[in-house]
Amino acid sequence: MNRLRLFLSLLSLAGLFLGLIPGVLGAPEAGTGQEVPAGPVVVRFHYESREDLNAVAGELDIWEVHHDQGYAVAAVTPDEYLRLQDLGYRPEIVPELTALLNRRNEPLPGQGLDSIPGYPCYRTVEETYQTLQDLATTYPSLTELYDIGDSWDKVMPGGNPGYDIYALRITNEDITPLNTKPTFFLMAEIHAREYTTAETATRFAEYLLQGYGVNPEITFFVDYHRIYIVPMTNPDGRKIAEGGVLWRKNVDNDDGCADPNDWGTDLNRNHSFKWACCGGSSGNPCAETYRGPSAASEPETQAIQSTVLSLFPDQRGPGDNDPAPSDATGILITLHSYSQLVLWPWGWTGNDAPNGAQLQTLGRKLAWYNNYAPQQSYDLYVTDGTTDDWSYGELGIASYTFEMGTAFFQSCTAFENTIWPNNRPALLYAFTVADTPYMTAYGPDALDAVTNPPSVPQGQPVQLTARIDDTRRRYDPAQNIAAAEYFVLPLHGNTPPGDPGTGTPMAPQDGSWNSTIENVVATVDTSGLTPGAYIIALRGKDAGNNWGPFTAVFLTVEPPAQCDPV
Repeated sequence: MNRLRLFLSLLSLAGLFLGLIPGVLGAPEAGTGQEVPAGPVVVRFHYESREDLNAVAGELDIWEVHHDQGYAVAAVTPDEYLRLQDLGYRPEIVPELTALLNRRNEPLPGQGLDSIPGYPCYRTVEETYQTLQDLATTYPSLTELYDIGDSWDKVMPGGNPGYDIYALRITNEDITPLNTKPTFFLMAEIHAREYTTAETATRFAEYLLQGYGVNPEITFFVDYHRIYIVPMTNPDGRKIAEGGVLWRKNVDNDDGCADPNDWGTDLNRNHSFKWACCGGSSGNPCAETYRGPSAASEPETQAIQSTVLSLFPDQRGPGDNDPAPSDATGILITLHSYSQLVLWPWGWTGNDAPNGAQLQTLGRKLAWYNNYAPQQSYDLYVTDGTTDDWSYGELGIASYTFEMGTAFFQSCTAFENTIWPNNRPALLYAFTVADTPYMTAYGPDALDAVTNPPSVPQGQPVQLTARIDDTRRRYDPAQNIAAAEYFVLPLHGNTPPGDPGTGTPMAPQDGSWNSTIENVVATVDTSGLTPGAYIIALRGKDAGNNWGPFTAVFLTVEPPAQCDPV
């Protein structure tokens, strides 16, 4: 009998179908002689197959999975520890990780009382919200700050005051209509203990706004795309985690869990698509993967779902096998930690999603930028009711989870030196392909665009150069470059570039399209351009007829030179 059948048999014999009673994996049996830890511990347990891991994944707080070595790491209660033993596993306590369960953050010398003790690089909930307000005030024509809903505590009267949940929209508001711009939705901190996620989302907002008008690529995409950033999806839980508690869930306290240390719903198991469908979550209200009493029962989940539904069209049919069209628009990324992964749907089944090939291509492309391992979510372990399954399953949005870094409370050194600099270009790439992500990710990158000179009198030609590169991808083969084109646009003009193939052609510098990387050139005629500021957007195409995303460069056309009278 394999472990999956043993697992189901034990549950059936004991009458303990998952989630029907507290004690996620059962209670210790008196007189068994088995040694059980007195409190929660972090354990390593080996499994023989993915089926065996999936049999327990929905009930455990899994921290790490190492399929290549056949073991997983999970935080377990004494009941869960004993149940793993009953199922034939041999959990081994990991002392250094177990110590994290009871450790509390200590402030660094001279650290202020209002910041996270020991982690000054991460903003608190209040500091994050102040940053969002400051950005909205500083950049009024580029931002709009929305209150999209309330946290559990704020909804429930008589307890803690709770929080609003905010989304910051970034786009050039003078370029309309706003609701037709390609949209990137970035959310973070759905799991409270994952410090890196909210800070990454907040810094990305700062990066875009501070780069606007300075970096031509950022300027171009803030003009013609829009991004919504939700840094704190779970602010109540995050506030607890800021004290050093490895809190995962929200703080929902009325679903039957008697232990305040285990209250809450796992918001990443609470979404309404495939909720509770497939053994990828727990019905036990004390479990770390508790899915809630009903689909989208939590106010935080409702805030995310209602906002996303208002921003994206429904581009996928109702059937599990209905694909979104290849030109579907929009991208959603939810930031998590940890494991250094880029994940895409499905998580509820091992079958490929209807757009599985496109999701894989874009996922591998994103992984090229942050140097993470790209894979379908189910390949990690089974999950249901997750954000990315919901956003893709309901609307057909290209949806991804980034599992960033190597710890929940990641050191500031690792965050500053690796996590933030590696994930920033991945997020920027996602912003650039938001128009048609299922198509554009197949195309080559346009890089290193230069105008020489960058400012000329009207009528003087300008040399435009760039590099078109199809090699910047994980696993997928590169193709030769076949074409490149450019568009000269008034800076902050109301009309974006035209359809692929409608721009002015560029030529290969070496005279032939015969390489996966091509330096391209063009001479830009400025005689028909009125004096003013311009942006030149350019892109390349590979031999498979796939156009890649734009890059951009500034150009200034000055009044024509005046001849001195004789």
